[in-house]
Amino acid sequence: MEKIIYTADELNNADRDELIGIILSLQKNIARMTQNQELILEQIAILRGQRFGRHSEKMNVIDGQMSLFFNEPEATASEPGTQTEEPDFEEAVIRRKKKQKGKREDDLKGMPVTVIKHEMSEEELKEAFPDGKYKRLPDEVYKRLEFHPASFEVKEHHVAVYAGMDDETVVKAQRPKDLLRGSIVTPSLEAAIINGKYVNSLPLYRMEQEFKRNDVNLNRQNMANWTIECADRYLAVLYDYLHKLLYQYHVLQADETTVEVSKDGRAAGSKSYMWIYRTGKSYEEAIVLYEYQKDRKEDHPEEFLKDFQGVCVTDGYQAYHSLEEKTPRPDDCWLPGTCEA
Repeated sequence: MEKIIYTADELNNADRDELIGIILSLQKNIARMTQNQELILEQIAILRGQRFGRHSEKMNVIDGQMSLFFNEPEATASEPGTQTEEPDFEEAVIRRKKKQKGKREDDLKGMPVTVIKHEMSEEELKEAFPDGKYKRLPDEVYKRLEFHPASFEVKEHHVAVYAGMDDETVVKAQRPKDLLRGSIVTPSLEAAIINGKYVNSLPLYRMEQEFKRNDVNLNRQNMANWTIECADRYLAVLYDYLHKLLYQYHVLQADETTVEVSKDGRAAGSKSYMWIYRTGKSYEEAIVLYEYQKDRKEDHPEEFLKDFQGVCVTDGYQAYHSLEEKTPRPDDCWLPGTCEA
């Protein structure tokens, strides 16, 4: 075994060749220690991954890069030269779902159809039937569904203006009423914004980017202002109508849940509540109304249901019990967790 510890006197008395040997030996030992350290760190990383890493989900890696949706087939395919076991033919046939007849026709029912004819020219027919004797059979028909991205059209209104010869009387031709006077928004455009935001859960900034890709510049601030204005002017009227119509039903259901609102005049992270009222499950036509409130006080359901005379099915939240105590309970209010508002 090589000596690796030297005293100061031994180093001072050593000749040149001996010092060179000592230095080379130290370099070799340092390289061996570095290699062992890397192996130990690698083993520690593997053990940590086995103990604390994910086991049910795996991140595929191809050529040192994480697999995304674009290269999913390459990531999930077998290694070259290997064969993945496949189900036998009989098993595949047994598990195959029988194709429903007429389903394609039902899926495409009601859509506009453009008929595209594919016919043979006279030259092609002469080449196929040199004697000129042939007859035409019923056409072979197949269908393909085309998709046309959103299209935009600017409708420029020209309103005729008339003036009397005395230059005192000026009249204009009638024009259709605008959704928001002085704004370029139309019912179809605002309907698309509301559908994208509240049905498809698309943030306004994503819709702004999608509009830009179609060479339409609509910023999110304008879209937000349009939505708020239309809600106040038009949807609020419908909400009030449904609120009154709700009172005509005998059984309602009510519940509340927490929501987070980024800007409502309070500190970030403050809890807000969305109160939900709907007609009972037994009714064919359901009315579902949402009411946003900053807190969970019993005053909110008391105010919302002040003109309701039926049965309200709720959970065990104390606010509903307090509301029940304030109003006389009818004889038919026998359901557990119910109260009359």
